Amino acid sequence: MNVANKLTVGRLGLTAAFLAAIFWNFPFSNTCALALFLAASITDYLDGKIARSRQLITDFGILMDPLADKILTCSAFIAFVGREQVAAWMVVIIVARELAITGLRLLAASKQVVLAAEGYGKHKTLSQIIAIISVLVMISYPEWGKWGPWLFESWVPTFTELAKWVAVLLTLSSGALYLTRNRSLFMKDI
Repeated sequence: MNVANKLTVGRLGLTAAFLAAIFWNFPFSNTCALALFLAASITDYLDGKIARSRQLITDFGILMDPLADKILTCSAFIAFVGREQVAAWMVVIIVARELAITGLRLLAASKQVVLAAEGYGKHKTLSQIIAIISVLVMISYPEWGKWGPWLFESWVPTFTELAKWVAVLLTLSSGALYLTRNRSLFMKDI
C-alpha cells in the first residue's frame, strides 16, 4: 500500500477518533474533535496531492478516497444532528446525495468503469468541510477561556449558518450534475 492510500485509510481511523471526541464528554472534548477533524481533512488534501505528484494513483485510491471523505463528512453531520447543531433535513440531503453517488460508483465498478471525483464534487467536499469546521469552532470556542467568546462569538454563528446553507446547495447541485453526466450507467437498467 502506497503512502497516499495509507493516508486515506488513516482518515478512517481519524474519523473514529473524531466521533469518540464528539460523543464523549471530557474536558476540551469539542476542541479535541476540532483538532481530529482538521487532521483528517488535511489527510484528504495530502493523499491526493501525493498520489498525483508521485504518480501513485490507483483504483483503490480513486474509489476509497471519496468514500473516506463521505464517511468523515457524513459522520460529522449525523453527529451534529444529535447535538442539535444542524437541521436533520439538511443532513438527509447530504447523506442521500453521498449514498446515491456511492451507489453509482458501485454500479460503474460492476461494469468495469472507475468514476473519479469531479471538480464540482471537490467544491462540494470543501464546502462541507468548511461548514463542519465552522460548527466545531462554534461549539469549541467556549472551552478556550475568555478569548474564545471574545474572538468568535460575534461572527461565527452567522458564518456557520451561511456555511451550512452553501454546503447543502453545493451538495444538491453537484449530485444532480454527477448523476446527469453519468446517467448512461443506470438508464440502461431502468
